[in-house]
Amino acid sequence: MALKKKPVTGMKDILPAEMAIRDYVIGLIKETYASFGFSSMETPCVEHIENLCSKQGGENEKLIFKILKRGEKLKIAEAQTENDLVDGGLRYDLTVPLCRYYANHANELPSPFKALQMGSVWRADRPQRGRFRQFMQCDIDILGEPTILAEIELILATTTLLGKLDFSQFTIRINDRRILKAMASFSGFDQKDFDTVFIILDKMDKIGLEGVEEELLKEGFAQEAVSRYLTMFREVTPDTSGVSYLREKLAGYLDEQYADDLMTIMESVDAVKEADFKIAFDPTLVRGMSYYTGPIFEISMDEFGGSVGGGGRYDEMIGKFTGKDVCACGFSIGFERIVMLLLEKGFTVPGSAGKIAFLVEKGMEKDKLLTVFAEAAKERKKGVSVNIAMMKKNKKFQKEQLAAEGFQEFREFFIDRM
Repeated sequence: MALKKKPVTGMKDILPAEMAIRDYVIGLIKETYASFGFSSMETPCVEHIENLCSKQGGENEKLIFKILKRGEKLKIAEAQTENDLVDGGLRYDLTVPLCRYYANHANELPSPFKALQMGSVWRADRPQRGRFRQFMQCDIDILGEPTILAEIELILATTTLLGKLDFSQFTIRINDRRILKAMASFSGFDQKDFDTVFIILDKMDKIGLEGVEEELLKEGFAQEAVSRYLTMFREVTPDTSGVSYLREKLAGYLDEQYADDLMTIMESVDAVKEADFKIAFDPTLVRGMSYYTGPIFEISMDEFGGSVGGGGRYDEMIGKFTGKDVCACGFSIGFERIVMLLLEKGFTVPGSAGKIAFLVEKGMEKDKLLTVFAEAAKERKKGVSVNIAMMKKNKKFQKEQLAAEGFQEFREFFIDRM
């Protein structure tokens, strides 16, 4: 059987030019989030299949790369269901592993615990622009903080990072799952139908109000309920006034404190932000994960044409492991999409001391070659990156290749000139 040189579908090899940007972004992420008090931690890439299939991951649970039992535990002939064959899976996000981690180590961790976790995740998804089956995720979470201080800190930390990467004029869209539920209940939808209603609502940006109305009616919902529901979306504005409008409109269905908290988050972030962006109320924002319990948010960038990150509050998820709920809130940036946008913009890594290529003529004697190594060592002590390579016949092409890797200076060493 012939070996295949291309990577598996939905995964990719990373060339040095992209790797340099990835390494820079990872360093900037750690530096920026550390300045906000987040501590790095790590979990295994393989999780118990029971944890991954706990109905917390929404549609992602359909995309798990499952792992067969090993050795004597794998009894294919006796298996009657998939559960008889599988006991683990590759993680599809970092939130489920974080909750297990916290449940296992809570007594060893500070409270609140501000966690930074970066690592690869896997989803058996359909590959497309900016989406792979293996990709890096970058999450910050605050566990054990019940107040909106968590939401404000998460949004400020994430937007500060994006500002340092020269992203501007993006939008943080924000909503609250409790507002979503109050709007549906006020309109006359039964609680058992909320998930269906929200799945259709989530298509608003693609099919518009008319499309949402058509699909809701097609599902058999009453015209009166649908009309009452969509009227609110026509009247609400994408700012704190819109939140205030719903606070009054949904009296008796929505705790006023939830609306007040959402307005405080928006006003606080807007008052002290360090990056150039807008924060907008979006009552159509749903986010697919069923574990969200309060405020939810996403990063929208016009240049990408979609979301490049998101998160929210999930106060009930850790309790699935411990039997006792712990307040939790997190924000994840789409690392792969951010890197893709930087590559498309021609981003170059700033702040380096320089890169020099030493081109050495073939056949050079040992003593002269040692002189080249000594000179390279002096430059490296200054923080300069030095690449020593044998000179090729096509020197012009060799320099072009090195220049593409970021080498700005070339020094040539000939046998008869040393």
